[in-house]
Amino acid sequence: MKQYTVYKGEKLLAMGTSYQCAQQMGVTAKYIVWLTMPTAKRRLAKRKNPDKATVCDVID
Repeated sequence: MKQYTVYKGEKLLAMGTSYQCAQQMGVTAKYIVWLTMPTAKRRLAKRKNPDKATVCDVID
């Protein structure tokens, strides 16, 4: 099972499976998985303040 870490800037918001992270943040598990997709990464790069964006990484 994949493990995820979710950050907003330097602050760690959640860590665990997509379901666990979603429960901690009050969002869906699909949203956590979507944050790891290339589309989300491209949108992050286009933001004016990417340091204030929510970012998710997969832990191997």
